[in-house]
Amino acid sequence: MKIAVIGTGYVGLVSGVCFSDFGHEVVCVDKDSRKIEMLEKGKVPIYEPGLDRLMERNVETGRLSFTIDLNAAIDGSEAVFIAVGTPTRRGDGHADLTYVMAAAEEIAKAAKDYVVIVTKSTVPVGTNRKVAEVVRAANPDLDFDVASNPEFLREGAAIDDFMKPDRVVVGVETDRAAAVMASIYRPLYLREFPIITTDLESAEMTKYAANAFLATKITFINEIAALCEKVGADVKQVARGMGLDNRIGNKFLHAGPGYGGSCFPKDTKALARTAQEYASPIQLVETVIKVNEEVKRRMVDKLLDLCDGSFNGKCVAVLGVTFKPNTDDMRDAPALTIVPALVGGGSTVRVCDPQGRREGEALLPSVSWEDDPYAAADGADLVVILTEWNEFRALDLSALAKRMRTPRLGDLRNVYTAEDAQKAGFQAYVSIGRADLIPG
Repeated sequence: MKIAVIGTGYVGLVSGVCFSDFGHEVVCVDKDSRKIEMLEKGKVPIYEPGLDRLMERNVETGRLSFTIDLNAAIDGSEAVFIAVGTPTRRGDGHADLTYVMAAAEEIAKAAKDYVVIVTKSTVPVGTNRKVAEVVRAANPDLDFDVASNPEFLREGAAIDDFMKPDRVVVGVETDRAAAVMASIYRPLYLREFPIITTDLESAEMTKYAANAFLATKITFINEIAALCEKVGADVKQVARGMGLDNRIGNKFLHAGPGYGGSCFPKDTKALARTAQEYASPIQLVETVIKVNEEVKRRMVDKLLDLCDGSFNGKCVAVLGVTFKPNTDDMRDAPALTIVPALVGGGSTVRVCDPQGRREGEALLPSVSWEDDPYAAADGADLVVILTEWNEFRALDLSALAKRMRTPRLGDLRNVYTAEDAQKAGFQAYVSIGRADLIPG
């Protein structure tokens, strides 16, 4: 089957490459000619483990190609996936559907035969019906169906998530569209991965509800962590005790500096806004959004206490600025709150991140960059672990402490323990929801 994918961002590129690995003929389209040129040369514009090799293999077989020519991509395609950005709209928190609707109109004008127009982008409930209206207005004679096929890809594990999904959700209105979507996902059906077929609205809502629930779990354990610090409990032990309950599960119960990334912040805001518009506010989600921002600011206070109440004149090494490991994505990362607070407080900041520099240089203009965590710690007054990259999970803490002017460690991912820090020669150590090492 021939498939066109509009948009070569994170979702579009991963989806297109994986569809081609299913055996389909896939053409990925983007208006950014520089990005297409890069892809045609075999270079991947995002960091996702294994994506470059998978892309190369499918390009070599002739199943995968890239173009700026929308008409050529759509010609002969039985399905066209819309995978463009839906950023948070300024002012009201809603998802900006400008790119989605523009893509729908362009598809309508380019398509000649029956086609299923599939929304892969994360969109509010009701969007697919609006897409259908746009298509009918642009080309009243076109024979088409719309489908909702939300993505559930974790950055850093996207290929596995696509190839071995917990579930695939497909929202359709006709048997004809359902048959096309079943053909696309046949390789997963044959391996008995769950494929759930719903109406359009249920598919759209499933995506938002799932992300809001996961964001709630993260925020809940961060609130529990704050209380653990007050009462003397250990949040890691608490989370383990909770997670062994099958009704709760152990995932997303890791206390830290708050959630970030391309999905949770945007999707919780869009869901809250949709609920308000329908006069059915989701107060829990609204609170999660508010608390998550407070968590990030609370991290600044913890580091301030570690620095005797002032960042002024301090040298701080920050290990990790992407919102999670195995990605270069810094959207809404806690680092974008914490690092500016360090700089604004008068500290000199050095950053070390395996993949964060490409985006980070523009987003964090007042810091210097180091390739090595030990070099970043030279003469530092504080080392902060902000992202739990594997490179930072087995540091030689003794060597790190010896290179510092004042050996203090802010472990905002609970990678180590106060005992580890003390044995290594650190004078002070703070983590999240556990016992700290603070002299005096």
